[in-house]
Amino acid sequence: MSAVATPVAPVPRHTPVRVPFSDTRAQLAQVRADVLAALVDVADSGCYVLGPQVAAFEAAFAAAHGVKHCVGVNSGTSALHLALVVAGVGPGDEVITVPMTFVATSWAVSYCGATPVFADIDPATYTMDPDRVAAKITRRTKAILPVHLYGQPADLAPLRAIADPLGIPLIEDAAQAHLATYRGRPVGGFGLAAGFSFYPGKNLGACGEGGAVVTNDDTLAARVRALRDHAQTERYHHAEIGFNYRMDAMQGAVLGIKMKHLARWTARRRELAERYLTLLRDLPIALPYVRPDRDPVWHLFVVRHPDRDRIRTDLDARGIQTGLHYPVPVHLQPAYRSLGHAAGDFPVAERVGRECLTLPLFPELTEAKQDAVVEALAAVLKRGA
Repeated sequence: MSAVATPVAPVPRHTPVRVPFSDTRAQLAQVRADVLAALVDVADSGCYVLGPQVAAFEAAFAAAHGVKHCVGVNSGTSALHLALVVAGVGPGDEVITVPMTFVATSWAVSYCGATPVFADIDPATYTMDPDRVAAKITRRTKAILPVHLYGQPADLAPLRAIADPLGIPLIEDAAQAHLATYRGRPVGGFGLAAGFSFYPGKNLGACGEGGAVVTNDDTLAARVRALRDHAQTERYHHAEIGFNYRMDAMQGAVLGIKMKHLARWTARRRELAERYLTLLRDLPIALPYVRPDRDPVWHLFVVRHPDRDRIRTDLDARGIQTGLHYPVPVHLQPAYRSLGHAAGDFPVAERVGRECLTLPLFPELTEAKQDAVVEALAAVLKRGA
C-alpha cells in the first residue's frame, strides 16, 4: 500500500521594505494646500515672471542666510554664471575650483570663456583642500570657487586667507548647502557672492528649476538684477549684453511656501544623519566626517567602499535605492578633454568617485525605513566579506 504524500505548505516569502532614494511627492503633500493656493494667486494675478512672490521669497532667503541681497534666477547654474560675470571673470581668465562636484560648477566657468583650474579635495570632507590652492594661482586667476559638497561647508577661512591679500574674489557654490553653517555663520556670505540651486531634489526645491545669487555688495546685487533680465537698467534700455535668467513667479511662490518649513526639514535631515552615523559606525564602510567648526545640512549622505558597484546592485535587489554623486570627476569628463588631464591627476577626487555611494536621506524618511537601509547594507557587506 503506497503512502499518501502530505501537502507541504509553501514557505512564505519575505517582501523587502522598499526605500526610495528621495521622495519629493511626500514633501509636497505636507504643503500641498498652501502651494496650490499660492499658484492660483499667481495665475489670477497675471504676473508670471518675477513679481511680488519672487521678491518676497528673495527677502526671506536673504534673511535666513544673513546677507543683504538675494537675487532669484532660473537655475543654480545661471546663479553661478552671473556671480562669476559680476566678479569680473571673462575670456582667458582662470577660476580655481574642484573636480569633485556636479559639472555645472565648471559649466559656469566655461560660460564666461574662462578655464576651470582644479585643486584636489580634502580626503575627510571632500571639499576644496586649501593646501592645494596656492600652487594653482597664476596671473590669470580671477576667482576661487569652492563647493559646499553634499551640504558640507568648505573650509572658508584659509581660502579667504589665500584669496584676500591677492584681491581674488571668493565665490561660493552653495547649490547643496541651504542653511549650512561655517564657524556659526550661514554659508553664502563669506565671499563676494554665492550661488544656490532650487532644483526639485535640493533641500529647498522648487516645482521646477530655480536658483539665486546672494551677496552683501549693493552694486553687485544691482548688476545681477539687471543681467538676469536682459541687462535692463530701465524698460527697453540695455546697458550691456544680458541674459534671460529670470525666476518665474510660480517657482517664487512655491519657494516662498517651502521656505517657511526649511529649518524644520533641515533639523530632520540632521537627526537622520546622526542616526546613520551611529547605526553604521561598526560596519566596514567609510562614513562622512564632520569637522567641529561646521554644521552641514546633509543634502546627501555619502559613504564609500571599494566594492561600491556590487554593493549598490545588491541593495537595489533588496529594494533600497541609492545614488552616485559623482562617479566621474569633472577633469575626466569628455567635455573637458581639452584641458589635458588624465587619471591620477587628482587622486582624492578620483577615489571618491570610484567608491562613493549615496544612501537615502530626506526629511520624510521614517526611522523604520532607515533601519531597513542599515539592515540591508549590513547584510550586503557581510555577504561581500
